[in-house]
Amino acid sequence: MSEPLTVGAAAELLGVTTRTLHHWDAVGLVHPSDRTPAGYRLYTAADLVRAQRVTVYRELGVPLDEIGALLDAPTADALATLRRQHDDLRAKTRQLQRMTAAVERMIAARESGLLLSADDQVAIFGEDWQPTWVEQARDRWGDTPQWAQYAEHAAARSARDWQAITAATEALHADLGAAVRAGVRPGSPEADALAERHRVGIAAHFDCTHTMHVCLGRGYLTDPGYRAFYDAIAPGLTTWLSATIDANARAHGIDPDTATWPTPPHDPSQ
Repeated sequence: MSEPLTVGAAAELLGVTTRTLHHWDAVGLVHPSDRTPAGYRLYTAADLVRAQRVTVYRELGVPLDEIGALLDAPTADALATLRRQHDDLRAKTRQLQRMTAAVERMIAARESGLLLSADDQVAIFGEDWQPTWVEQARDRWGDTPQWAQYAEHAAARSARDWQAITAATEALHADLGAAVRAGVRPGSPEADALAERHRVGIAAHFDCTHTMHVCLGRGYLTDPGYRAFYDAIAPGLTTWLSATIDANARAHGIDPDTATWPTPPHDPSQ
């Protein structure tokens, strides 16, 4: 370059805006060394070399207020600054890798429902467990907010977490069966406590209000699979559980007769 460049020409050459060059001039980072007779800024070759170094450091993520000192620092000081920046970038890279892995787990959880192999599912949930049930659940409820919550929780859970959840669920089922066999009356404090444990167990997977709990209990009565499952724990458990859920909901101000499942908000774009 034989002649100094105007701000516009320098900005085009550097791949920045004229506003950026004006800002660098204002903060003392890159001053144009020459002027036209009319007083307009002109950038010499040395100015452009310095500006190019600024763009390099900026792309490396060095804060703008540190670049000037870095350009003018002795070699040893500049090297120390670059090493610090290198460490910062490595830390950011590790963070991005963790975030990427978390997003990948979320995608997998949305798609599959469980981040466990089929063998691990059977080992944790029992020999009667069918891995295809998760796929069936996704096909049935995959478009609901509850499935989204379930996937969000599942993405963060390890095999040990699922083992703890399974142990708590099995203990609850044993206590429910014992209550039926002992003739515990729906609406009693003992029955209400069991209903709450049941609702909280569901809430480990998605938010479950007392109204939603009533709807689930009603579904247990009409779904042959659920009825068979609960009645296998104790004869009549399905009916007792639904009645117990209703009584607990009444104790919390909910009328089971008018309970309905929440409808997702309507999307005007659809």
